[in-house]
Amino acid sequence: MFTLAQLTSFVAVAEELHFTRAAERLNMTQPPLSRQIQLLENDLGVQLLDRTNRTVKLTPAGRTFLTEARRILHQSEHATLAVRRVSTGEAGAIAVGFTAASAYSALGSLLETAQTALPGVEVLLHELVTRDQLEALGEGSLDLGLARPSATGPDLVSRPAVREGLVAALPAGHRLAAATRPMHVEDLTGEDFLMYSPIEARYFHELLVNVFRTAGAQPVFTQYLTQVHSMLALVNGGWGIALVPEGAVRMRYGGITFRPLQLPQPQPVELDYVWREGNDNPALKALLRQL
Repeated sequence: MFTLAQLTSFVAVAEELHFTRAAERLNMTQPPLSRQIQLLENDLGVQLLDRTNRTVKLTPAGRTFLTEARRILHQSEHATLAVRRVSTGEAGAIAVGFTAASAYSALGSLLETAQTALPGVEVLLHELVTRDQLEALGEGSLDLGLARPSATGPDLVSRPAVREGLVAALPAGHRLAAATRPMHVEDLTGEDFLMYSPIEARYFHELLVNVFRTAGAQPVFTQYLTQVHSMLALVNGGWGIALVPEGAVRMRYGGITFRPLQLPQPQPVELDYVWREGNDNPALKALLRQL
């Protein structure tokens, strides 16, 4: 089997059609260069160069092999560069988990950062609730999660990604939708309300329980749901009011009025970047540096 050194020697001689110039180009002496060509011809079992004391010409086999030799050398260089880029995090792939609500806040910024700073890295997206993200991070099927601060697990590291406020999503025509005064949490007392599931959407459930307790508000919980877009679909159908992250306003439901709430803490909704400390994916490390 021929070597890359033999191919490099052959291409240099084939392009220069002169052994001395080819040797100078490769920064070597002529005898070892001639030896490389002889070994290559022996390995292939064909004559590639027709050489005399004064001239060097390519044989028909040599002209054909020159094209293949250049292609192989190019592929070798490409493979070397690709491996080096992967090792530095400039290439490769990273699996990112995100909650439905985060698609309207932190996810866009993350994707823009990856595309701008690491164009050679492929981002593989997985929509998962926080609980499922933690499981996937532990198994290694996810590299990075956009999860709620309740995220905990062995070897998991988290950093704040974004904070945002809560807004009330009201069916069109609801009396509170048309009010001109600022909206308070107490206004929800006695109103049909779409609540977050205490299991699948634990973070938002506990957040709203604390908000209602602090304000002394007592809405009437009619349904328990997991995803923000499901809540908005029911609000749109007139089935109740919901409190959602302000980023959800970008969903642009036509039959919903969004109103900000007066809260003691203006931005109570938190979202974190979460990853496994032992993850050795260079692309993850490169993306975290940018984030």
